[in-house]
Formats: sequence, C-alpha cells, structure tokens
Amino acid sequence: MPPAKTAPHEPFPVVVLGRDVMIPVRLYSDEPPPEAVSALPPRQRQLLHCLYSRHHDGRVRQRHLEEIVGSADPWVVPYVVQLAGEYVVEILVVLRDSLRDLDVPGSELRLAHGRFLVENPEFFARTQRRIVSYWSCYHLHRGSFRDFPGSTVLDLFLSAASGAAGRRWPSVAPRARTRLDGYC
Repeated sequence: MPPAKTAPHEPFPVVVLGRDVMIPVRLYSDEPPPEAVSALPPRQRQLLHCLYSRHHDGRVRQRHLEEIVGSADPWVVPYVVQLAGEYVVEILVVLRDSLRDLDVPGSELRLAHGRFLVENPEFFARTQRRIVSYWSCYHLHRGSFRDFPGSTVLDLFLSAASGAAGRRWPSVAPRARTRLDGYC
C-alpha cells in the first residue's frame, strides 16, 4: 500500500470466530497500481480488497467491494457488512445484487454472514439503524423504505442472522413511509 496522506480514522471492533478484530473506519492511501495488485497471492489480494473497501472515496470502496462481496471467508464478512451501513446507494445496489444467497438455507455465504451477525449483535443493530437513517435522511422522498436497496440488504442480513440464531432476529426497519424521529 502506498503511504497514506492522512492517518486512518480510529478502527471499530468486531468479533470474528470468537476473536477480537479491529477494522479501520477509513483509509487514505492511494490505490496501488493494478499490476501490483494482480501480482499478489490470492489471500493477500483479498486482504488488500478488504482494506480498500474502507477507503475514503466511495467509488474506490465500491470497486474493492465487488472483489470480495461473494466471499464466505469469516474475516471478509465484517468488511462487507460495514458497507451496508454507509450512505453510498450504489454500494447498497452491489450488496443487494450480490448477496442473494443469504436467503438460501445452508449456503456458505448465509452461514458465514449469519454467524458474524449473531456474534456481533450491537454492530448489527447499529448497521440496521444506519441503513434506516440514511434512507430517512436522503431517500425518503423517493419512496417507501421497501423500495430502497438497503431494505433488501437488511432483509437478507436478517434472514441470515435468523437462520444462525434459530429464531427470528429483531428488525428496526420501518413499516410505513414516515420520517423517523432520531434517525436523521
């Protein structure tokens, strides 16, 4: 990774398979040249894509998300889930279109995401609130929450978490097209 122009923001904690992991909130390093990325071994390349999914530029985050979104590797999942709670609607569309297997019982992707979400209930609750908040603040005028790509992503996450927990996982999603006090 090229040197950063600005220090990364404080990381946030998650638990992956019982181990504490710190994920950077934002990175400010320029992207390495494509030939340098393609020369990396697969595991290092995947790690690089995870890290750049935390980049300060939403287009960079989206490009790198597209490289990891289908991975069922447990340590990749927090990077994918974190992006659902951010404001870039194009990223939500990538998540919505790429995570359909979260609704398929027994799929590797569903098991990995469900395990992570159940292991991190506070993180998942915060992600849910962020999805709803960004809709309420920026997309409410375009239609109901059900029409928002984040709604489908949230449903997929809830399905995976419910499967892993063996019970219906609580949702904070709105049922009606109303502004939600305290979310914006």
